[in-house]
Amino acid sequence: MKALLLPALLLLTVAATWLGALGAARLRTPMERLHAVTFVNIAAGTALLLAALVSDGFSARVLKVALIVVLSWATGAALSHATGRALVRREAGRAAAAEGEAP
Repeated sequence: MKALLLPALLLLTVAATWLGALGAARLRTPMERLHAVTFVNIAAGTALLLAALVSDGFSARVLKVALIVVLSWATGAALSHATGRALVRREAGRAAAAEGEAP
């Protein structure tokens, strides 16, 4: 069972990453692309954590992977929020400039 599950989880990690990359290439606006990046962070991180758990069981190495994944989720969420806010402010400045107002 472990011999089949581990490669499947690693394949899922790679597939989620490629799906996110293709989605980011296809999406039109930076705000939409931000969602693709967040998808990769969550989907690939979860699959990788599960692969580590299947490979080693509960061990110190799996706890380190879990810590890295959780920190990636937390910093990824903060970074996505800050990037989204900057995108909204940039668009508001462009709209104000198009109307002839000072930003």
